[in-house]
Amino acid sequence: MRDLTPGEPGTPAVPMAHGSSGPTVVLPAVVAGGPVPVVNHASAPAPSLATVAHPATTPGPAPAVGSAATFWSDDLPDDPFVAQTAEAMTRTDLYAAPRVVPPSIPPTGLAELQARSISAWFGSHQVLDRVSLTMPPGQVTALIGPSGCGKSTFLRILNRMHELVPSASLAGEVMLDGHDIYEAQRRVTEARRDIGMVFQKPNPFPAMSIRENVLAGLKLTGVKASNATKDDLVEESLTKAGLWREVRDRLTAPGGGLSGGQQQRLCIARSLAVRPRVLLMDEPCSALDPTSTRVIEDTMAELMHEVTIVIVTHNMQQAARVSQQCAFFLAEQGTPGVIVEHGDTGAMFSNPRDERTEAYVGGRFG
Repeated sequence: MRDLTPGEPGTPAVPMAHGSSGPTVVLPAVVAGGPVPVVNHASAPAPSLATVAHPATTPGPAPAVGSAATFWSDDLPDDPFVAQTAEAMTRTDLYAAPRVVPPSIPPTGLAELQARSISAWFGSHQVLDRVSLTMPPGQVTALIGPSGCGKSTFLRILNRMHELVPSASLAGEVMLDGHDIYEAQRRVTEARRDIGMVFQKPNPFPAMSIRENVLAGLKLTGVKASNATKDDLVEESLTKAGLWREVRDRLTAPGGGLSGGQQQRLCIARSLAVRPRVLLMDEPCSALDPTSTRVIEDTMAELMHEVTIVIVTHNMQQAARVSQQCAFFLAEQGTPGVIVEHGDTGAMFSNPRDERTEAYVGGRFG
């Protein structure tokens, strides 16, 4: 493919990400002034992320966006970002035209998640530069690094939450068992159902009971089930999250009445109810006491035999305890975040290859 002149219609405004399999597409309404980030979609032009962030600007019917695995395990209701994403989940006009959607990725056992040459921007500010990482099936992968190095942005890209942020954009591919979740013909809801997320601050719906919190995802994804099936699903999800024995006699009590650690496990149960194949966790224990942290870590150890887990943590001891693979992110002197080193957790902590990794895991900075 020839190099086109920047600014030409249909040409990339920044270089294509390394390893891209097709042409990048200019997003026309991301930010005024400065380079315009791009999204790499080889098969078809992607909608402007600015129009995703402001759905009223894009007319026409289309599938709804969002899933319980992502949003209903997230932040506080009075957070403007949460209000925006909650609205986005129920809208049907986020894309310009209806699309033919292939079936969801068929489960073939534990899932492998692979990020290929991921670059990310907020407006003209680049926060990640060509990050590639394979997250093996049936393992916990820990993302470590100092604040501001792009770990949480990377995590949000893995289930298409990044595109909901105003002016956000990205390049690269995210492959779930060999299928690109950013493929133009694949629904966002499918990506977020297959790849769930639990956030730092637990927040069940305060007006919903414990049972209703667990089942919230079924409504959002349009799944219909009998009461008996729902009862089984509630018990199964709460058991996997390590909460069933503590709440089985008060399922009609408000979810907001639980302790902090119980609320976080309720959020995990809510994500598991839609049966994701990958579970992303963004500092899930940072607001919890040591006892609750231990319970969450025990829950992760049991869940990794059923779902692939990716966790962001600033706690080096936690990373060493719960993960089998580790990736060290770093952004130096105003440069975008990159992965300095990744591999077996034990090897990275005992014999790191890079002196910067040794300094970070040894507590000399960060």
